Amino acid sequence: MVPNFDTFNGQHLRMNARLRQDAIVRSLRRTGTSTLADLAEAVGASRRTVLRDISALRDAGFVIHSEPGRGGGLQLDPQSVQTTARLSVAEVFALLISVASMRAAGNLPFSALADAGLAKIERALPADKLRDLRRFLECLYVGQLSPQVDISDMGTMDPALLSAFESAFLQRRHLHFRYRDSKGAVTSRAVEPQAMLILPPLWYLVGWDPSRQAFRHFRMDRISAPQIDESTTFQRRHVPFEDHVRPVRDLSR
Repeated sequence: MVPNFDTFNGQHLRMNARLRQDAIVRSLRRTGTSTLADLAEAVGASRRTVLRDISALRDAGFVIHSEPGRGGGLQLDPQSVQTTARLSVAEVFALLISVASMRAAGNLPFSALADAGLAKIERALPADKLRDLRRFLECLYVGQLSPQVDISDMGTMDPALLSAFESAFLQRRHLHFRYRDSKGAVTSRAVEPQAMLILPPLWYLVGWDPSRQAFRHFRMDRISAPQIDESTTFQRRHVPFEDHVRPVRDLSR
């Protein structure tokens, strides 16, 4: 059964429309035929909401048949595909930075095909999403990690981090989070997100810390519980990087 709630920062948030519709498509692909009641239970929504989702999916190009009566239900055409891109800015950005990270590490087989595929995805984006994606990419830098840096304690990144970055960077909102330093001490931090720096295999958030009046680098695998401060905005600052660090858009292809 598809979970009907997502957990974020200790609070339960109802599944948003896009995630709910994706869950409906997955459910129909797996089961072949589902009743409206079964789908509503699977995604934790009312039957009326699921009907609206079915209508939206049909508008997006999915062919969903309705069979009335006992034994009937909703059925997705096996050959059905959507006709419009449903990727969010954060999802496309995640793909782009993954490719950039592998390229910076010198480990990107089939790079020409990867670039061609990403270019097609970008062309399919609506104008407003493409504009946001380009603004997002302006904040991304790639370089080489010093061999002296200890990565033995490298952990995993909080899945909520990228979606929080989307609001923080695009809307220029302050980001609050908990940070665990190299000695394990945890502190609460509040910064102006200015850049993302990939030094494979480590990823860093570069932020201006107003309390210290200085730039700080935060390893992303040590950041947890990110929260956006909607009350204030900030101005972009020039971040001084070392010579080996380049904007991701300047990487040779």
